[in-house]
Amino acid sequence: MTEPWRFIPPMAAPGAVQMAVDRWLLHQHQQGQSPPVLRFYTWSPAAISLGYHQRRWPQSWRNLVWQGQPVDLVRRPSGGRAVLHAGDLTYALVASGFKGERLQVYRQVCQFLVEGLEALGVRLVLGAAGRGYIHNPSCFGTATGADLVGAADPAQKIIGSAQFWSAGYLLQHGSIRLSADSELYREVFGEPGNSVCPLPQALAELPEEIRIQRLIAELKSAAERCFNTCFDVAALTEAEVEAAVEAFSLPV
Repeated sequence: MTEPWRFIPPMAAPGAVQMAVDRWLLHQHQQGQSPPVLRFYTWSPAAISLGYHQRRWPQSWRNLVWQGQPVDLVRRPSGGRAVLHAGDLTYALVASGFKGERLQVYRQVCQFLVEGLEALGVRLVLGAAGRGYIHNPSCFGTATGADLVGAADPAQKIIGSAQFWSAGYLLQHGSIRLSADSELYREVFGEPGNSVCPLPQALAELPEEIRIQRLIAELKSAAERCFNTCFDVAALTEAEVEAAVEAFSLPV
């Protein structure tokens, strides 16, 4: 078994804060000041996150409003296309020591997602790169080999993931699509979103907080098996969040 990893309990925060924390956690691990980390979080308010290298997007995205609040526009440290964060659960994994090409690392990391969702009755497989991915502004508009799709319906993309590497140290995070507001999705991407929760009906009908707790518990357990580790649970402190925002806020 490897050294214990840190598990950070879920928190809701603006997108700029969440992205700065992810980047800071990677920096801390790279400096030897933190073990590998797994955390889950939600976005408050709703947000659109742009891939680090994504330079084109509709200017209307800067003026969106949903449920009476402006929709944040933030930039991720990782690649990929835009993701609408409203009704999803995001994971972030910071670790090192992976071997192989990037697609092989995606397979290694995504295994905990596959096993965790399978424990809840959801079978996922890796997607296949579509020709239109590079021209599609939406991460969920098409799948790549880094994404997880429904085993029975490969057109149903459930989890989109992206990576950022720094000298062999990895930050991988992704969006687990639990629901989507079709009206907002259409306003952002010009097409209706799939609002069907991929979880079994009995679980999908539970209150949101309980549903997310169940999902996180299964994913955490799967991560311990897949990475041959155990977790020390430690929430982010105010000082850590402040240090992250000061050091790693990314301009859009």
